[in-house]
Order: sequence, then structure tokens, then C-alpha cells
Amino acid sequence: MRILNFMSPNNSENTTENTATTDSSVTSSSADGIADKSGNKFRRSTSAPKTLSTAPTAETQASIAKALQAVLDGDFPEAREETRGLLADPDILPRTDLDLEQSRARTTEHLQRVLECGMPKHAFRADQGGTGETGRCLTSIEMLGHADLSLMVKSGVQWGLFGGAVGNLGTERHQEMVGKLMNLEALGCFAMTERGHGSDVQQLETTATYDAETQEFIINSPTASAEKWFIGNAARDGRWAAVFAQLIVPDAKNATEADDAPAAESGATEASSGAQTESQGVHCLLVRIREDDGSPIDGVRIGDHGHKGGLKGVDNGTISFDNHRVPREALLNRFADVDEAGNYTSPIENPNRRFFTMLGALVRGRVTVGAAAGAAARTALDIAVTYANLRRQFAPDDSLPENRLIEHRWHRLRLIPRVARAYGLQFATNKLIARVHELDQRGVEPTEYTKEQQADQREVEAHAAALKAANTAHATDTIQEAREACGGAGYMAENLLTTLKADSDVFTTFEGDNVVMMQLAAKELMTGFAKELGGLNPMEMVRFGLDSFGNLLRRRTAADALIQNLVDTFSDSEETSLFDPAYQINLLNEREDRLMRSLARRLRPARKMDVDEAAKVVDRAQDHLLAVGWAHVDRIIFEAFVEAESKLDSEDAQRVLEQVRLVYFLSCIVDNASWYLEQNLLTGTRTKAARAALNDLVDSLGPWSQTLVDAFGIPDHITDLKLMEGYEAMVPKYESDPAAGQEG
Repeated sequence: MRILNFMSPNNSENTTENTATTDSSVTSSSADGIADKSGNKFRRSTSAPKTLSTAPTAETQASIAKALQAVLDGDFPEAREETRGLLADPDILPRTDLDLEQSRARTTEHLQRVLECGMPKHAFRADQGGTGETGRCLTSIEMLGHADLSLMVKSGVQWGLFGGAVGNLGTERHQEMVGKLMNLEALGCFAMTERGHGSDVQQLETTATYDAETQEFIINSPTASAEKWFIGNAARDGRWAAVFAQLIVPDAKNATEADDAPAAESGATEASSGAQTESQGVHCLLVRIREDDGSPIDGVRIGDHGHKGGLKGVDNGTISFDNHRVPREALLNRFADVDEAGNYTSPIENPNRRFFTMLGALVRGRVTVGAAAGAAARTALDIAVTYANLRRQFAPDDSLPENRLIEHRWHRLRLIPRVARAYGLQFATNKLIARVHELDQRGVEPTEYTKEQQADQREVEAHAAALKAANTAHATDTIQEAREACGGAGYMAENLLTTLKADSDVFTTFEGDNVVMMQLAAKELMTGFAKELGGLNPMEMVRFGLDSFGNLLRRRTAADALIQNLVDTFSDSEETSLFDPAYQINLLNEREDRLMRSLARRLRPARKMDVDEAAKVVDRAQDHLLAVGWAHVDRIIFEAFVEAESKLDSEDAQRVLEQVRLVYFLSCIVDNASWYLEQNLLTGTRTKAARAALNDLVDSLGPWSQTLVDAFGIPDHITDLKLMEGYEAMVPKYESDPAAGQEG
């Protein structure tokens, strides 16, 4: 490749002669080492890397793939290996020849296989009969996304969502149910989303009204829009549901004034008995919805969504309630309870904080959705890159053999930058899973969190939201590109890509719409995780003030020493190479910080407006808020790259991963070149040279592309598909799958 010189934008030469390596697998360039708190050393190079070997040996490729897999596997490699063992069975892959009922039945049967591998126990605390190894559970569910997203979703609903609700929102009185659902003796649903409300959970319409005479909650769907929709496990298998509803209890304050003041004046509502009541907001109850034989319980009406755009093995359905009574103990009462007389109590006084504390206990579902989408994208990249290294098309000359697809630059440009982003997203997701695990291991009740622990929790929730959006958007883009990169073969269902595409499509909108998720992440970033904004709505957020962005709280991680050292060593950008990681982090930080400051200026006038006018100001800045979120994602992915590089012992693997990081970084610059030009942070000469450098890097990594996807550690049989048949091993279709009437 060319060695690009970015030491100064005034250099008369932007490139030098092509320098190739022929006598070793990788070449070195000048570098300094920076160590983090754990002693991991990051190889800092400020010059352009040289071309990697165009003909690496099989031994070298295998060695580097193994080293890269070690950092990609993250903090829970044992969980990945356990799940790889499960995925090694060819029968685990989805089948396209089954009808709807057969697909659903097969997925449910496979849940037993997941149970046998031990994953579900990691989702629950030791006192609940589990191991409390949260990170292992999240990693295992992620791994299912490599092969069968229906099985991943079904597992996530049973043990992550339904199980997470009962296990994390319930108390000792729900312990028996935890044991049953853990062992598949009780299949359940997570009944939050309604036809009228999905993202805006606080406005759910389902009601759970307490009847003190019978000590029961009466659950109702008062409108058609209150019907629970898209509920996994509801159409066929679910016998129980964790139902989110507005909790309505006797209004103790107004009870003595019921005869003197109408409900409209007292701020309360009136139940059918005439008693004054009040809503305590959305809470969760454990509700039986089916008998053992599968028939609906009286007062419960269940619908079937039937065929969807994908996920044929998941039985999504609807649930409505008509005066369905459940015992008082059905309330999952970790954060609030109702006594026999109907008195409501909670250790958290602020209703907004109570609500968000409840949702915060369910963050695992969001983490696994994003992580599994990333796994599906990696499978698609493995298929597309392997195919590109096998399939030949077009020769430079009739006397020469046809080139492999990967030998065409545009093919490299469509795949390798996506491989680089897949690496970065996996590194960042690994850090998120490790952080969730770390916080869970503290064993501190959310009601007893210190200010710092509350900030930690909000940070995790924000990063879970941001990476859920980033991973699922990446999957949607990457799986489509992989499908196209495989041509007509990619469109054949036998080659898995169309199934991955169909099954992953909904991931961008379930467990949190991506637009809403990125806004949530950006809000937390903009407020610096300040305690005062933990329960504020957007209007209150504006009025709180957004002037202190220079002092935003940045949470500390194990990689902080590396990142801080890079920031501290940054010097004049006019004399700095774009290949210098210190300059790279500076450019990504500048984009994030400048976007935050300019957004603050846009929102400031709303502070003195009434609610309606302020809402218009905030709405007009929504695109800006999303830009802040995406800039933040780009930065945390880059920082995760740096940390991963520092953990590599192999210098050869470091040099390969360095080039993968450079592809990721330069893609960020090229994709946002107009912004950098508008802000005068980069000249046109530099953005043009960045694009040229990106071209050179994908050329350098082309011969290593198979190594890069091998490092994903996906079991071979998952990608051992029909389109992978070598030219010498090709079997005519009329032999393998003869058409009707075709003689053998």
C-alpha cells in the first residue's frame, strides 16, 4: 500500500511509493507503548502502517485469528465456548421448509437444549437457585444470535424478559415461580407493549385496580388500544405473563372527602363501587393467562399475530383482559407494595424515580437484543467474506485466471469497513456486558444506591440504549450488504442470509425503538448523568439548564489511563498525523463535544418559554440530539478498540488489529467529512487523503479478510452452506434438488 504522510497538511506530497512486504507476515512501524492501570500496553504508532503480507501462511493466519478471537470473546470466554458447543449441532439452525406451527414447536423444543447447557441459571441470583453470573448469561444469549434468532428471542423472552421481571421486580413470595420458569415448568410472556403505546411506557392504558374486599387486583383492557401487542410466547406457549399496568388503589387522602368532592376536583378517579381511587403509575403483576391445557383463563382473551416478516419460530400474540382477577400477591413488589387494606407503600418516594428504577432492573433485555443483532451481523460477514475468497469473477486478461471477489477493491470497500465496525461494536458490547455484570455483583438494592451508584446505573442504561441502536442498525445495513455481496446465491434461503435479514429486521424497533434509544442515550450524555435529571421530562430537562457541558461527568473504566494518556499527549493538529491515535481520539471528542455545545445553545431559549412553545424548540432540535448520540457511539467504539489492542500479547495480531481500527476511524471521518469541513477541523486535502488511506487499508487487509472473520469463532457448520461449494466440488442442482418430473 502507499504510506500516506499526514504530518502536515502543507506537505507537497501526500503519498509515497507503494511499499509491500514479502519476507514476513506483517511489518512494523515506529511506535511508542502506553500502559493502562492493568499493565496492558497499547502500541501507539504515529506513522502510516505498511502493507500486510499479501500471502500470509496458514499457520500465521490461524495464530492471529486465535489471538484476535481471545480479545473478541471478552470477559466471558467460557460462556462463549459453552454456547458454541450447543451451536455445533447442525440441527440448531433454522429451517425454512417448516410451516408456522412446526417452526414454533421446534423452537420451543430447542429451549430444552438451551436449558441443558446451563445458561438459564446464570440469569438468576444464588438465593433464587441460580449462579448470579449475569455476564455469562448475557453472553450466551448473544451467541444464539449467530445461528437462530428465533431461539435467541424465545430464550430472551423466557429467561431474560419474563424471568427478569419476576426475578428482579419480585420478592421472596415469587421465589417458587422463579424456580419454575428457570426450569421451563412455567412458560411466560413479557406483556408491556400495547397497541397504542410502545415506547411511551408511562402512558400504558391497561389497569390493575385493587379490590380491598376480595384482596384482588382486577385487570382490564379499557380500550382497543390497551390490548397487549407483539407479545412473544403469547400466541401458543405462554401460561403466565408479567403484565405492566396502571396500578389503581384506594385514595387514602380523599377517602374521607369522597362525599363532599367529586373525583374531577379531588384529582382522583372513581371505581365502579363509588370509592375514591388513584393511580400509582405503571407497575408489574404476575398473571396467569392460560390453563395447563392451553385454553385461556376466564377474563383473558388471546390473539395470534400469525406470520410476521421473520422470526417464524416465535409465537407473537395479543392479550386483552376483561375484569380478570388476580390475588394481591401477584404484584411484583420489590419497589412497591399494597397491603390488605389497599394502602400503597414504596421505599422510593418520587414516582418518576420509582418508574425508572423498575425499568433499570430490566436493562438486560436491551443489552441482549443489541448483542445478538451484532452476532447475526458477524455471521453474515463470515458468509460474505468467505464467499468472496472463494468465488471468482472477471479476469484482467484472457490469459489470466479470474479474480476472486475479494480482489476487487469495491468488494473490499463494501465488506472490510463493516467487518471493522463489527469488531468495534463487539468490543464495546463486551465492555457493556462486563459493566452490567460488575454492577450486579455489588448486590446493592437499587433503593439504597448512593449518588455515584445511581450515576453508574444511569450510565449503563444509556450505553445499553445507545449500543442497542448501534448494533441493530449495523445488523440491518450489514446483512443486506452481505446478501448483495453474494449475488443471487445470497438470495437463496438455503444460504441463511435471507433468514438472518428477515429475523433481525424487527430488532431496530423492539426492546426500544432505535430513535427513542438514541435520544435516551443523548439525554443522559447531555445532562452529565446529573441526579437532578434522573426523573425529569424533556421540558424539565430544558429548564434545569444545559450550560455545564465542559464539565460533563465521564465515568471511569479500566481503559481510562490509556485514553487519558492519548488525550494528554495530543499536540498541535496542524502537525499531527491522522494515523496518530491521540489525534484520532481528539477528532472524535471534538465532534461529540461541539455537537453538545451547539445543541445546548439551540435549547437554551426554551428555558423561558411555556411548555407548548418549549416543546416545539425541543422537537426542532431532535435531529441534533440524535447526532449527539451517534457521535458518542463512534467515540466509545473507538475507545473500546484501543482497550482491546492493549490486551493483545501478539505483536503481529496488534498490527493487524491496528489496521482494523484505522479502517473504523477513517470510515468515521469519511462518513462525516462534511461536518469536519464545516467546523474547520479538517481541510479538504486531509479528508481527501483520508479516503485514499481507507482505500489503501482495505487493500492491505484484503488477504487477511478470512482471518478477520475466522476470529469471530462461529462454528464451521453454520457457514458451511451451499454457496461455499468449491468449483471442483460443485454438484448440479438437477442432481441435488431435481425439479418435478426430472428423472434422477
